[in-house]
Amino acid sequence: MDTADAADTHRSVLTLHVNNVAYTISLDHRTTVLDALRERLDVTGPKKGCDHGQCGACTVLVDGRRMLACLLPAVSFDGSRITTAEGLAEGGRLHPLQEAFVRRDALQCGYCTPGQICSAAGMLAEAAQGHPSQVTAVDHPGGAVELTREEIGERMSGNVCRCGAYPNIVAAIEDVVEE
Repeated sequence: MDTADAADTHRSVLTLHVNNVAYTISLDHRTTVLDALRERLDVTGPKKGCDHGQCGACTVLVDGRRMLACLLPAVSFDGSRITTAEGLAEGGRLHPLQEAFVRRDALQCGYCTPGQICSAAGMLAEAAQGHPSQVTAVDHPGGAVELTREEIGERMSGNVCRCGAYPNIVAAIEDVVEE
């Protein structure tokens, strides 16, 4: 086997649907979704913070569910629909979460903001579908979960903000819940 053939055995051609645009690319099997987004597709919203799934800066929505892009091997997500904070806006109008983050000054340095916003969008969908959290009562009958300040804090706990904008982040999410 020559060197070119050996290199090809460690690559796959896959299609990622990122923010409603299909991209067909050849990637090394070790490439994460985060690295494919940032280094190959120039989608810079998701950030590389810890690269170990502990900070949430890389949070994206994959087929509507929030996931940590730094932990996802891209080859496992061939054909998946990936939404980043940039893809939440529609028709030139910010997503309600993006508007609320701006209105509530729920960002300082902005590094964690795209991940926070994607996590919040996923969290709102999870709560609407009745997914429990540590705060949700064990005897929760199902259906939508009431998003109290405590519930929002628990559900967003995987997203770290080094600036400490947590009170404003929770307030911004509360605003969207109330709307």
